[in-house]
Amino acid sequence: MDPIVTTVRTDLALEAREMLTKRVREDIPGVLIETSEDEDAVITRVTITTPEAERMMGKMQGKYITIESPGLRYKNTPLQQKIMNFLAKELVSMTKLPRNATVLIVGLGNWNVTPDALGPRAAHKIVVTRHLQDMLSPELKDGVRSVCAISPGVLGITGMETGEIIQGIVSKIKPGLVIAIDALAAASSQRVITTVQLASTGIHPGSGVGNKRFGLTQASLGVPVVAIGVPTVVHATTIAMDTINTLQEHAAFGRYFKSMANLSDQDRHTIVRQVLPEMLGDLMVTPKEVDRLIEDIAAVVAGGINQAMHPNIDYENIHMYLH
Repeated sequence: MDPIVTTVRTDLALEAREMLTKRVREDIPGVLIETSEDEDAVITRVTITTPEAERMMGKMQGKYITIESPGLRYKNTPLQQKIMNFLAKELVSMTKLPRNATVLIVGLGNWNVTPDALGPRAAHKIVVTRHLQDMLSPELKDGVRSVCAISPGVLGITGMETGEIIQGIVSKIKPGLVIAIDALAAASSQRVITTVQLASTGIHPGSGVGNKRFGLTQASLGVPVVAIGVPTVVHATTIAMDTINTLQEHAAFGRYFKSMANLSDQDRHTIVRQVLPEMLGDLMVTPKEVDRLIEDIAAVVAGGINQAMHPNIDYENIHMYLH
């Protein structure tokens, strides 16, 4: 069977769990789920605890925290601040470091391609303080962590693997933690630019577009790595399959769709193959307002990191750095 229509790619552990549960129709041993929500956001914590669950999910053992808020697609400063607060709280709980530890922020992606520019744009908004530690007063220094940031570019620009660049930096400055920011791919168009995922397992640059490279993980760098990502694209095959599935769900109510009610998996795959031939199977789709959306969500991600790293800097001051 053609892999372009049978494999739905997603970087979100939440979606991987949803798809697996739908297929096996039961809870997955070794996968723990915890959910909390309010009127603006849903926070889901997925913890993968066993090698078998890791194999079934296609995700490394560890903790994945997803913050979903459909309102992030719109210009809403109070909501953005609220999501920053959620992100900061979850990041602090995931990274229990001594106050004197240095944190390296890595903005992954290609700054010349807007849907892939989340990492560099967020890194640009990080409040960097490593060079100021000797100048801070004692009362301020306790709440302003040593933070440095870099956007290493991509292999096609630099001729170097991102992992090689970060390995060299880590070996030199010896941070206590690396936070990698990257654009992701979702299996649902509803989660594009509305979802932030934190992962304790690190990241593989390029995985969202099926191009796995040198991983930024604790195993490869020798220090803990937290990945923060936002879906900025969805695969065209996913949209095509979603359309067919929606038609099937409503087949009983539409006289012209009744023949689709019993459509088999093989039939759905055949239809998508005809609409999206192999050469278009990896086509990526992003919102037309992606320029504004990336700028807004980059500010949210950077703001959450800044609040987590620098609790003694109030939001008003951070806000000035972000704009």
